[in-house]
Amino acid sequence: MKEAWKAGHINRWLAANCFGGYYMRTGLTLAQREMITFCFLAAQGGCEPQMAAHAKGNMNMGNNKDFLIRVVSQCLPYIGYPRSLNAVAYVNKEAEKLE
Repeated sequence: MKEAWKAGHINRWLAANCFGGYYMRTGLTLAQREMITFCFLAAQGGCEPQMAAHAKGNMNMGNNKDFLIRVVSQCLPYIGYPRSLNAVAYVNKEAEKLE
């Protein structure tokens, strides 16, 4: 978001709210924040580009493929099979790029 916030008012809101409001708070590590963000996106559905970016972000923070698949498995009863399968597909896709 270093430059993306300049692309329009929604991007500015996103940067101010999510990155200015949530990411700057204390109490959670960046790895924990990335994991939670990935879970939120998986639960919403229809956020595939963002899910891919946050799957990659998770892996860059040390939350590896196996960890993320276990996280999605824990979410499955709440978000259902279709969204869980989509999330796992994006984890696998981004993990493959990193190999």
